[in-house]
Amino acid sequence: MRPLTYHAVHRMFERTNARAGTNATLHALRHTAAYRMAEDPALPLTDVQFVLGHAQLTTTQIYLTPRKEEVIRRVLAHHADATRRATEKIAPVPAHGYRPETLRILFGTEKS
Repeated sequence: MRPLTYHAVHRMFERTNARAGTNATLHALRHTAAYRMAEDPALPLTDVQFVLGHAQLTTTQIYLTPRKEEVIRRVLAHHADATRRATEKIAPVPAHGYRPETLRILFGTEKS
């Protein structure tokens, strides 16, 4: 048995796409794998660079750019959490260095 050539895999994708009515490509598969590896905190970006065969780490860093779908998912989760907190009337935790009692006086939730 011998390894598949690029052309053989490309033809395999063409046949599969024709049967499934899709248009997946090897290039898209490579990008998907690269994004998933880059998102994994347990996998150093230098390892991703090695797997992808990039000479420069800056080339691999493009996969750290969040995908549109991921940004939308996080923004929706943020708004759902903010809505939940507002509904439950949970006071937000002050940022480091701010005293809660000072903020209550400043914003009028406590008498001075």
